[in-house]
Amino acid sequence: MLSALALPAWSADREYQLRVDGLACPYCAYGIEKKIRALNGVDEDSVTIRINEGLVVFQADTEAPIGEAKLKQLINDAGFTLRSFEHSEEK
Repeated sequence: MLSALALPAWSADREYQLRVDGLACPYCAYGIEKKIRALNGVDEDSVTIRINEGLVVFQADTEAPIGEAKLKQLINDAGFTLRSFEHSEEK
């Protein structure tokens, strides 16, 4: 019974850090936050946006990493530019 509740062995928590150009206000941040929270596997409570730094940080528990191209498209669709992308697997 416990095995049905356990996460798959291939699933991993990953932290993502995105540098975004154009973030200027809480309304801008909310648009990006809403799109990121809608991604499959994202821990909704982990989404943090530092407007003054143009930094978006979140965690996701996914089988495979969320690709840079997907996140770039998401940021572009929100009206901003992805400057840099990093992700790391949590230990």
